Amino acid sequence: MNEMDAVAALGALAQDTRLRIFRALVQAGPDGLTAGSLGERVGAAPNTLSFHLRTLCHAGLLTQQRDGRHLIYRADFARMNALLGYLTEHCCGGQPCGEPVSLPAVCQTC
Repeated sequence: MNEMDAVAALGALAQDTRLRIFRALVQAGPDGLTAGSLGERVGAAPNTLSFHLRTLCHAGLLTQQRDGRHLIYRADFARMNALLGYLTEHCCGGQPCGEPVSLPAVCQTC
C-alpha cells in the first residue's frame, strides 16, 4: 500500500457511520451482509447507507457482489491488513516496542 491509498482508506473511515459500517462488515466475516441487513445494524437510512457504501468501496475497503436482487457487501480483509501493515511499518524505529499485535484468524485467512 502506498501513501495515497492509505490516505484514501483512512479518510473513508474518518466518519462515524462509515466506521460503524466497516466494523459491522469485519464482524460479519467473509459472508458479508446485504445492504438491508447492514442498514439495520448501523441504523442508516437506505439513501445515506448507499452514499457511505460507495465511499468505502471507492477507497477499496469493501467489495460488492450481486446475489439475485441483493447486493452483498464484504470487508476487503487483504486491503485492511495492508493498511494496518502500512501504519505499523518501521514501528518504533526497528526497536522492540511491547507486545506484538496479532490479527484475528479471519483476517489472516481472507
